[in-house]
Parts: sequence; structure tokens; C-alpha cells
Amino acid sequence: MEPQERILQKAHELFMLYGIRSVSMDEIANHLGMSKKTIYQYYPDKEALVSGVVDIELTCNASECKNIAVICENPIHELFLSLDNFQEMISMMNPSLIYDLEKYHPAVFKKLNDHKYKFMFEIIKNNLERGIKEGLYRPDINLNILTIYRLSSVFLIFNQEIFPQTKYQATTVLNEMTDNFLFGLATTKGQKLITKYKEQRSKKINN
Repeated sequence: MEPQERILQKAHELFMLYGIRSVSMDEIANHLGMSKKTIYQYYPDKEALVSGVVDIELTCNASECKNIAVICENPIHELFLSLDNFQEMISMMNPSLIYDLEKYHPAVFKKLNDHKYKFMFEIIKNNLERGIKEGLYRPDINLNILTIYRLSSVFLIFNQEIFPQTKYQATTVLNEMTDNFLFGLATTKGQKLITKYKEQRSKKINN
């Protein structure tokens, strides 16, 4: 593995575990067994390293979303597959990461927001449009409002003032929000599918 890739991979691992602010360039160097001078040859500052790590996550997210859209059975199934995927990610992610990104690396945070309100917006909106066509979602919903609502509520779980980690488990909050979102927009036909996929997930978790 090339040094640049090793550095980025280790930074990604440490940021996900401990957040961004709490991980120094010295600690990254120590974990890699190399000098800070070597790191700075590839990444001039921590900002560049953070940007590279976020690029990894956004590229991975885009690839997974596109793959899920291809393999899903229907729009409701797509949302459940996305839910599983997102839960896996947040289970390995320090809750402070998004806060650190917004407060200390605003330029990189903007990159995340651009991805959120362009790529992810279209993914969710397309899901809603397909759900209406297939009779799974109510035809009278406001596509833009519900798309923004879904995006905002998903990222709300990272807000430690609203959902502190000491009181709320992120996956529990996400499940509750998803249930209310889906049942609120689904038709009778859609609600039957929601119940089906929830039962399948429950059996999978308990086995």
C-alpha cells in the first residue's frame, strides 16, 4: 500500500473511532510508525487529511446507494436496506464526528452538505416518486418537503444537544424516525410491506 493511502486509511479509522478534534497529527503518525514530516509530504495540514477522509465516506455512500437502488425489490425495501447500511455505519462512528466537522472544518462540512442536498436529495426523492407510481406511497404527498424532512431527521441523530449519546442510542432513534416516516406516507398496500420487512429484520436480529 502506498504511504498516502496508508495515511488516509489510518486517519479514517481513528476519526471514525474517536472523532476529529481528539485525534492529533502526532497520534496518527505514532499509529503509523512514521514521522509527522512524512505525513505532511502528502497532506499539508489536518484539513487536507479530513477532506480526504470525508471523500472516502461520500464515495462509499454514493456507491452503496446506487447498488441498493439496483438490488431492492421495491422502494420500501430500498429504504430498509438503506437503514441497515446506515445503522452499520453509525455503529462504527463516534457521534462527535459530525459536530467536529461542522465546527472545526466548515469547508469540508460544506462538501458533506453539498452531497447531502444534491446526491442524497435525489436518491430519496426518486424513491418517493417510485413509491407513488407503485401505489406504495400516498399520491398527495409533497415530494420536496418530505425529501428534506427525511434528510434532516436522519442527520438529527448526530445532534448531541437533542439526542445525547448518554440518553439515546443512535440506532434506536433512527429506527423510530424511520417507522414514523414510512407509516406516515404509505398506503395500505405499502403498510403491509413495511410490516413484512420489519418482521424480517426482527427475526434476523433475534437469530
